[in-house]
Order: sequence, then structure tokens, then C-alpha cells
Amino acid sequence: MKVPFHIVQARRERLAQLLGQHRYLPVKELCRRLGVSEATARRDLAALLGEKKIKRTHGGALSEFNDRFPSFRDRQGRAAQAKAKIARATVALMEPNGTYFLDSGTTIFAVAEMFCNRPVTPVTVVTSNLPVAEMLAAIPDVQVFMVAGQLLHLQSTLLGETAQKSLEFWKFDTAFLSAEAMNPAGVWNSQAAIVDQQRVVLERSRRTVFCIDGSKLNREAPHFLVSWDRVDVLVTDVSAERIEKAGITLKDGQRAPAGGRHPTAQALPVPESASVAEAERDEIPVYIL
Repeated sequence: MKVPFHIVQARRERLAQLLGQHRYLPVKELCRRLGVSEATARRDLAALLGEKKIKRTHGGALSEFNDRFPSFRDRQGRAAQAKAKIARATVALMEPNGTYFLDSGTTIFAVAEMFCNRPVTPVTVVTSNLPVAEMLAAIPDVQVFMVAGQLLHLQSTLLGETAQKSLEFWKFDTAFLSAEAMNPAGVWNSQAAIVDQQRVVLERSRRTVFCIDGSKLNREAPHFLVSWDRVDVLVTDVSAERIEKAGITLKDGQRAPAGGRHPTAQALPVPESASVAEAERDEIPVYIL
């Protein structure tokens, strides 16, 4: 039975709205939300593409994310001091012979910059972050691999279903991840494609470290990523007092005192380096959840 054109039109308008709201959605997710087959979804996408209302990606649709969302370079300068402090504490969590994932956030780029100053080698790094890969590949005894996805040049990252599939070849000792928001419910991010990729990484990591500065506290981004019980370590410039006041509940006995380091932080496997002393001096809370 042929579907009346006004119904098709309404469905396509709904599809365009979804893409405008979420920036990126895989085809399977579009099918689920609209209750249509993949063939129908692809026809609708093609029609919207012809009207120049969307941009296509392999396995999904990207709606001006690369152009409308602040670029990597624009975001780099935000909360720079907090990111530098977080980076010092984060590098102290790395040790030789590890396999690490570094994601696409600018806080993770700050971690990579700090790593360059005090490298912990040999290590293997897998990343979706182009500037991080270029920087770390120049360090002796650091093997760098990139995920195989669609390049978003303004965001300096690789995303999409192909990127997610390429991650399935890896298992990580630690994943270092960033986010756009944290609140009592957990950790949030700005784009569905980023969340999808991070969830694959979470499933393939022995330990997860989230690096989130205080500007993200008590906020909610468009896409929920993970609850606190799935986070192993939170490195942040936010004091324990502010974390508690925000309504974020960490496990008893594992919360850093206000203005200080976590009482069991010495139990973490960290290399002996100046970065540890600097992290102590800057009083960066490291929450072991």
C-alpha cells in the first residue's frame, strides 16, 4: 500500500527535527525512533540530502555538527588552567607497558601535552583525536594507533560506525575520557556519535578515567553517557565539598577530602615523577569510585 505523501512529508520533517536536535544519529537508531525500515529511512535521508537539509555519513546522518558545534581550537582555550591541573594528575595514573585510549576532548589534549613533557614509556595509545595522535607519535617508545572513522576536520576527530567497529580490535588497560556535563545522575556528552563511541570504549577497558573540569558540574548535556557506578576514576578540579553539595554521591570511604587528594591515592599504580608532586601541590581531587 502506498503511503500518502502528507504522511511521508510529516515523517521526513520529524527526521530532520531529530537530526537537528541530536546532530548525529545512526540509521538503526533513526529506524527505531521513527518505526520504519532501513530502506525507508535511507530513502528519507536521500530526500533530505537532496533538499540540503542534512549531511550524510557512513551509517548515519550528520546535521551541521562539524560546522555548528564550537571547533576543537575554539574549545581549547576554555578552562585552560583547570585542564592543565587535571592533566598533571591524570598523567600520574599512567604507567609503562600500558595500552591506553585517549578520546577527542580538549581536556584529553591537555593530558597529551603533559605526557609529552613527562613521557611514561613504553606505551601503546589508541585515539580518535588527530592532534593527540600527531603529538604523541613523535615520542620514542610510544606506539600510536588511530580509529578508522569519518574525519570531522573542525572537531579534529574521527567518528561514526566504522570508528566504533575498529575499536573492537582493542582491549585497553585504561580509557581516558572527557565529557560535557556531570550531575547526580552521572556523566553526559554533547553528541550521540561521541557517546556511542565512548560506550564501545567503556566495554573494552579494564579501568575508566574521566577528566572533567568544574565548568561541567551540575550541568546536563543532550546525551547521557554513564552513571557513577560505571566510572572508576574521576579527575577534576572540583573539591569534594562542591561534589557533595552538587548531590553527586561517591562510594563511602572513597571521596577525596575538600581541597585535598584522595586518601588512598598512593595505592594507585603511578610512576615516580615530578607530575605526582605537582598534582599534590595543586590539590587535584582524584576520586576512586
